[in-house]
Amino acid sequence: MTEAGSREAVPTPSEGSGVRSLDRALALLEHVADAGGAMRLGELEALTGLPLPTVHRLVRALVDNGYLLQEPTRSYALGPRLIRLGEIAGRRLGSRAESALIELAGEIGESANLALLDHDRVVYVAQAPSRQFMRMFTEVGRRVYGHCTGVGKAVLAQLPDDEVLSLLRRTGMPARTARTHTDPTAFLGEIAEIREQGWAMDDGEEEAGVRCVAVPVRGTPIAAAMSVSAPSGRLTTARAVEIAPILQRAAQRVEHDLSG
Repeated sequence: MTEAGSREAVPTPSEGSGVRSLDRALALLEHVADAGGAMRLGELEALTGLPLPTVHRLVRALVDNGYLLQEPTRSYALGPRLIRLGEIAGRRLGSRAESALIELAGEIGESANLALLDHDRVVYVAQAPSRQFMRMFTEVGRRVYGHCTGVGKAVLAQLPDDEVLSLLRRTGMPARTARTHTDPTAFLGEIAEIREQGWAMDDGEEEAGVRCVAVPVRGTPIAAAMSVSAPSGRLTTARAVEIAPILQRAAQRVEHDLSG
């Protein structure tokens, strides 16, 4: 028997079971997301080590609540209810980083952006526009490929090579301009350089005449990146080298804010 004043709340068996089921259901969603958005029951059973009836029960609960969908192939895919949650979470992350983006755009004089990895694409969740008469504008919510954008490269550099290759196989590497990289092996070489130097650049690979410098933001549950973009004539390669450490310091401020 414990003494009065020193008792701790102990979950009842039903409470403990409920928390365990919630943990397992969330883990299933993460596994499906990591696999590209769809998996079969047998694959989930093998990956989690849970009995098939348990996996089936959890999956059915997620389907009933709209977090998973059963496809004609009998695979289970991420459901529509997650879209709403993801959009709201992305906007909230963007609003928390807004002050840092505004400060960054003012210091550098170019448009600043925040983007997150969303399934196989990168989505912009916040922007602070430049005050320049000729400036770059990226619509919040716009989804782009990872292989041809600065933010995409900075995001993919945070993933292991095998995950990068798996993502590229799913999306392909369409040539957006004549400068777009379309060779996965050569792209992995560039990713290795980005990891070493700590920043990435899109040199007219997404849009001709535009350069973008980007760095990873590591304080988010999903791989993220911050960037500045401008016409190539103003954002020269030499200027990009100068901007990179400023951008890294801004990203550290966002990381600290998000982790808090």
